[in-house]
Amino acid sequence: MRVLVTNDDGVEAPGIRFLALALADAGEDVVVAAPSNEASGMGAAMTAVEEDGRIVVAAHELDGLDGVEAYGVAGSPAFIALIATRGAFGPPPDLVFSGINRGANAGIAVLHSGTVGAAFTAAENGSRAMAVSLDVLSAGAASAASGGAAAVRPAGDDERRHWETAAAIAAALLPTVKDLPEGTVLNLNVPDLPRDAVKGVRQARLARFGQVSMAVAERGRDYVRTALEQSTARLEEGTDLALLADGYATVTAVRAVTEVDFELP
Repeated sequence: MRVLVTNDDGVEAPGIRFLALALADAGEDVVVAAPSNEASGMGAAMTAVEEDGRIVVAAHELDGLDGVEAYGVAGSPAFIALIATRGAFGPPPDLVFSGINRGANAGIAVLHSGTVGAAFTAAENGSRAMAVSLDVLSAGAASAASGGAAAVRPAGDDERRHWETAAAIAAALLPTVKDLPEGTVLNLNVPDLPRDAVKGVRQARLARFGQVSMAVAERGRDYVRTALEQSTARLEEGTDLALLADGYATVTAVRAVTEVDFELP
């Protein structure tokens, strides 16, 4: 199948290389198209940079991906996914894999994720889609099960994180992605651990909060300063954040927009 691999961390981010390589090794026809620069937190925004009425697209060579076309695009992840379904990078993709994101996309915070936003957009435009994220909080986050905040690993060298673990689990789920109902996205989160240290892959509910939340740190007459704070809410059994903290990879089937029946008074 034709597979588009995109992300919101940028075309040079390490996670996208590992994901594209795993899918190519699985025998899929892979093309990479991702933002030229980081575009985290974009959700499903439709933004792009034009020069003379043309979207700026530059060919890239990614290490270890001989024979795989790769492009850096001056646009948001969802925009890239959309134009891919219109043939911007060759035949429209049957599948879209978005990631591997640096950081979990879990709980209701998936609403704001550029990684998940790209997958949502692809799913609404005829492709089957998966969002893949690596939880870069420490594996010691299990302490959060008692309501405490997980410790954050130093940024360090991103190349040393366990991208190959998330890539291998994502590739193993290819048959599941191919059989997804129309308009559905499979959201995968993987602990930053060696493959044999991950306890397994579990279906999970979305937590009612994300790993971090935004707070107003300061406000003045003509400004507001915000800050991200780590959630201290108690983790609920069976949710993606609770299972991640316990060392499991989690999968959740999600949809972007659905109708709700109601009656006008």
